Amino acid sequence: MAETLLNPQSDVIAEVRGRLGMITLNRAKALNALSLGMVRDLLAALLAWQNDDKVMAVAIRGMGKEGAFGAFCAGGDIRFLHAAGSTGNPQLEDFFTEEYTLNHLIHHYGKPYIAFMDGIVMGGGMGISQGGSLRIVTERTKMAMPETAIGLFPDVGGGYFLSRCPGHVGEWLALTGETIAAGDAVAFGLADGCIPSDQQAVLWETLATTDFANVQALDAVVRARFVEMPARNAARREEIDACFARPSVLEIEQSLRAGSDWAQTQADVLRKRSPLMLHVVLEQIRRARGMTLAEDLRMERDMVRHCFYLRPGQSETVEGIRALAVDKDHQPRWNPARIEDVQEAQWQAFFDSPWPAFAHPLRYLRH
Repeated sequence: MAETLLNPQSDVIAEVRGRLGMITLNRAKALNALSLGMVRDLLAALLAWQNDDKVMAVAIRGMGKEGAFGAFCAGGDIRFLHAAGSTGNPQLEDFFTEEYTLNHLIHHYGKPYIAFMDGIVMGGGMGISQGGSLRIVTERTKMAMPETAIGLFPDVGGGYFLSRCPGHVGEWLALTGETIAAGDAVAFGLADGCIPSDQQAVLWETLATTDFANVQALDAVVRARFVEMPARNAARREEIDACFARPSVLEIEQSLRAGSDWAQTQADVLRKRSPLMLHVVLEQIRRARGMTLAEDLRMERDMVRHCFYLRPGQSETVEGIRALAVDKDHQPRWNPARIEDVQEAQWQAFFDSPWPAFAHPLRYLRH
């Protein structure tokens, strides 16, 4: 018997089936981009189930345009971020505080959390999956943290999980925002296994209808379906590590420019991103390597506040979203305009907390 916690017409459908709490992101027209309401619904469901002995584990999927699966989550609702950032809507602050709280809860949930990462998995979609104990990808998975393209940085714990990719893969993915497929996601530690997309529905129903003896039995049922998929970028590790280990954004770009055809293409990508945010992101990833998740999320909460309010009327994020999703002219007017023009003081300012420690909005997060 399914126990629905939320309206089936809701953007988040949460129900208990068998031993599992099952969540479907139900905003297919927007590729399940997260609104503040969706973040609150997800938090409410997860908190309700966290100490419920009837719920052994949680599974989450996205609704696609043709039905269940096909798209997981394209990120946060950037149109809302643009409007709120342009008008001073206080819900902008609530969105990031509550989204990062959700990300932290998932990482420390204490029960298996199974994420079906089919189709688009970007930005906020990574935030609600990377903390999972079973992160499942398919041949349709398109995974990225593409925030530098909109004058933002890989938030939702991106500093934490990207910095823990092997070698300097984290810098590569964070700076360029490049999209990777299933095999690379596993090779780089951003997924636990691949299954064919046409097997997801059967696995979902198996999870809902099986009376698992324990979490080990549940884990075994999922892992038994894993298959190998090619890791196309794994062979580029040596070049990625050599280039993205360089100490500055300019030196990374110059190193790429002197490399293979693939590396030169990556250099071209960097030249299209926000020069200021490239400097911010490089520092973010390198600081985060020595941080707990809670410390990283507090740092990112500081950073995202600065993205909208450090330079009134000159937000790189508002401008980047304008160019990509509002006016769609794809001609962002970055300030500064070139990597070479960014001053150290400009990017360092993003790491000054606007709050004393006792008043930080995420002060209660532990480890």
